[in-house]
Amino acid sequence: MKKLKERWNIDSDWQLFVIFLAFAITGSTSAKFSGPIMESLGFGWESTRWYIYMPIYVMVLTPLYQIILVIVGWIYGETNFFWNFEKKMLRRLGLGFLIKNES
Repeated sequence: MKKLKERWNIDSDWQLFVIFLAFAITGSTSAKFSGPIMESLGFGWESTRWYIYMPIYVMVLTPLYQIILVIVGWIYGETNFFWNFEKKMLRRLGLGFLIKNES
């Protein structure tokens, strides 16, 4: 855990716990919402072939996860950590042009 705290530049075990909690809540929440969103777009699991459903599911889930992550991070008072995490993720996804050119 010490290496992770150093890598993420956080100070306390409590802060690490809050960050893990935010990741857990975000993952569960985005997975819960993505199913009904897919249904509303007309892609039901039973009615759509898996090789069509899964890429669309990932395209829906990824931005939904990113948005919820920043919101949950803000709620738990870790806005700076999650915004920096988000910027790094956008750059890795090749979407760095969506944010200002910051460090």
